[in-house]
Amino acid sequence: MPNEASDVHVDLALHPQHPSAVIAYLYGPQLHTARATLASEGFRSVTDTTMLLVRIDHEEPYYANIAANLLRDAGITVHITDQLQEEIDTEWTWANHPMTWLDRDEIRLVSAEAQKIHDDIQSGRLTIHLHAHDGHTTVAAGTYQHAESVHLHGENHLRVVSNTYDTPGEAITDFQRLYGDAVRPGPAPATDTELQAAQALASLSPGEGASTADTPVEPPAAKTELVPVYAADPGDHEALLNTFLEKHPEWEKYRTWEDSTTVANHESLTMRALFDHDAEGRETKWTFAAYETPVSDRLWHGTATASTPTAIVSALLDAVAAENAWGRSLSTSAMETAITEATSPLTDAEWKHTIDGRYITWEAPGPQEGGVQFDAFAAQKADSPLPAWTIWGGHAVHQPAWALQLSVNAPADLVQHIAFEMAEGQGTRLVRPAADGPALRTAQARAPVPASPPAGQLPGRSR
Repeated sequence: MPNEASDVHVDLALHPQHPSAVIAYLYGPQLHTARATLASEGFRSVTDTTMLLVRIDHEEPYYANIAANLLRDAGITVHITDQLQEEIDTEWTWANHPMTWLDRDEIRLVSAEAQKIHDDIQSGRLTIHLHAHDGHTTVAAGTYQHAESVHLHGENHLRVVSNTYDTPGEAITDFQRLYGDAVRPGPAPATDTELQAAQALASLSPGEGASTADTPVEPPAAKTELVPVYAADPGDHEALLNTFLEKHPEWEKYRTWEDSTTVANHESLTMRALFDHDAEGRETKWTFAAYETPVSDRLWHGTATASTPTAIVSALLDAVAAENAWGRSLSTSAMETAITEATSPLTDAEWKHTIDGRYITWEAPGPQEGGVQFDAFAAQKADSPLPAWTIWGGHAVHQPAWALQLSVNAPADLVQHIAFEMAEGQGTRLVRPAADGPALRTAQARAPVPASPPAGQLPGRSR
């Protein structure tokens, strides 16, 4: 009897729009064995001859290599593009992985468990009842179908089951006891990593596979809309840095030994801004520090994520350039007056004002979400590692789309300058109409599925 597996070919390549994802193109008369083998390593069917591997731990090349070896063991011919092979051969480690006691293989085991939890949530096998932020990361309570209930701790590749319960009621009651006012209904908003994974899957939806080989699917036209500044797109931070330095010659720019970092120093040597060129999303893009004298301890500091609208960062830079960086800061005796002064633009704009334990919060009116929060506990100590001020946009202060944070001694005039921009400023946001297919939690255009090339002739990935 002829070996039908020998007539089957599988080509593996990196996804062109989502570099860590891996696409498998299948050729041959009987593909059942090839599809089952790829599925065992996490590949999902897109069309009858296309499968996709996308993970939240970015370990796709590792698992694609395992799948390739299993396919070869079954007598199936496998071709791997040079770009994917390079990723497979590259040894790397997680930077700043919190579980420092684990070796590389043990880290993969943790990531594999986190991937399983993610897949269970996406498939509906695990229903999330509640979520919260414990001050460090996201926690959640949920129940498996026809099985136990669990508490989850962490995000993305670090999410683990922290406790198990016999019934949903026990899990929910204990979760509310542990996290109190921080508890929110349903699952937490998707992280950037989860959204990228969803986009990779959506970009290769089954309905598109057959059509794109003949006629490319054009994404719906995007349009720009005017929105409150806290709901705006991030904009060009590189251009903002360059414009600021050109307008203010008293600030000197120099590069550090790391090519990814630029430092801007005030000529007085009492104010510094560090800019990370490689930071993306909710990673820290800007780090600010002010000193009373060039040799004194730090007076105050702040950070802004890469996703922060440039108008918000510009407001901070303008305040610093106007020498508001060394103005009157909070003090225990005059704290209430300073807070009132700093947030007066929000009060004038009738933002919702609430006090919840240690937090004083001003939230934007209207459908868009954003706010300013003051942490009275952090303000008790001048050297507190916690931010006293958090200015944010997005779902909630504990899981924002962007955030700018300032330490307790940040001058009230500087905070007021940012608050005025939050209350009155406007920006633009690019909106792409939703296409047919799986709904995403952000308005993103879906990339067309790459047409299956002839066996062994796969498209490469530009670096």
